[in-house]
Amino acid sequence: MIHRQEAVIGGRVMSIETGRVAEQASGAVLVRYGDTVILATVVGSDEPREGIDFFPLTVDVEERMYAAGKIPGGFIKREGRASEHAILACRLADRPLRPLFPKGYRNDVQIVITVISVDQENDSDILGIVGASAALSVSDIPFSGPVGAVRVGYIDDQLVINPLESQASQSRLDLAIAGTSDAVMMVEAGAKELPEDIMLEAVRFGHEALQDIIKMQEKLTQAVNRAKRPFTPPVVDESLKNRVAEFVLPRFEAAVNNPNKAARSAALSMVQAELVTTLGAEFPDRLKDIIIFYEKELKSYVRNNILDQGLRPDGRDLKTIRPISCEVGLLPRTHGSAIFTRGQTQVLSVVTLGSPGEEQILDGLGASESKRFMHHYNCIRCTVIQWFDLDGFSLWHDSGSDGCGRADFRSRCRCGHGPDYRRRRACWQMGGTQRYPGYRRCAG
Repeated sequence: MIHRQEAVIGGRVMSIETGRVAEQASGAVLVRYGDTVILATVVGSDEPREGIDFFPLTVDVEERMYAAGKIPGGFIKREGRASEHAILACRLADRPLRPLFPKGYRNDVQIVITVISVDQENDSDILGIVGASAALSVSDIPFSGPVGAVRVGYIDDQLVINPLESQASQSRLDLAIAGTSDAVMMVEAGAKELPEDIMLEAVRFGHEALQDIIKMQEKLTQAVNRAKRPFTPPVVDESLKNRVAEFVLPRFEAAVNNPNKAARSAALSMVQAELVTTLGAEFPDRLKDIIIFYEKELKSYVRNNILDQGLRPDGRDLKTIRPISCEVGLLPRTHGSAIFTRGQTQVLSVVTLGSPGEEQILDGLGASESKRFMHHYNCIRCTVIQWFDLDGFSLWHDSGSDGCGRADFRSRCRCGHGPDYRRRRACWQMGGTQRYPGYRRCAG
């Protein structure tokens, strides 16, 4: 049976429909906004995956070129690996949905968002979030949704819900927001020097606007009336948890409070090894649980030290930043180079100027056919003191780095050496305690 709900969002009709296609999926919906249509499907396994300590959720976005009336380029004339835009879109959908699954849920869940029609005016990324939430809501998979999502712009000193792609160049704000009926789950934004009160008002404005999308999904869920599969969270062994806490807490003070990351990691590894040796002999079949309790105690210890005592593991208080240094002209034969260091995090940035013929040709669903500014991020494997297989293209994290803020991109293409040059900026993370796009911007 086909069920359909619709509402006016940002002056245009958005509709959500289920029961027409993909009936064998756990949940499937068609979402339409203008002439942009996405199909969101979700499938969940019946049994939990054994031997894992994380929730195995996968979100994929598949862009079909026929959606925009195009034929894929190249010799094969068929869609290949996910585009940069698709990778960023799947991350955008993953972030607000993942926290709403039950804690301890270990069943595989796969969400596939397929873009099947694009009018190049209405954003398919936002529809992907809405469609994924709606598909989960009408399925039997446990989910504490639904989630609504909108994009907020700021045009002619007015906040606008879901501005058209043709209005993007006029907007001083590009803010994507997703949330439930009572909480904001995710905000991603780029702005052109807007004051904080307008940014805060944009979040409030967006959260209010997405309530109608949530109500649509609630009505759709009631119409489908499908029961959720039962799920009982795993029972926590409080006795073993307390034994782990008693063992590690006295040792954390000496191991954690060290400004050198390598020394801190070595000390914590010794604590963990002692814990496994001591309690592992007593509980040989509970080694995995012992490690899980150890990691939770470590996280809690660090967090409580910061909140209660204002002390970070490296000795800094809450207002002290790590030492920062910048160098330029590091490489003699490149067009430009700089190295940015903050604490133990370090990024080398190299820029190359090119002719108009060297711009990147895009094979995507958007109206834009080329890109003048290219930003490529690479993480050297020794950065995080871990071993990686060097085969393959790159770490999954490296892909999509060119899209760290759509609004930021548009401003980049207008700066620098004018329209006669094309620019490629390559950033190498040479070391660090974390990966953060701001470091790449500082180095660039």
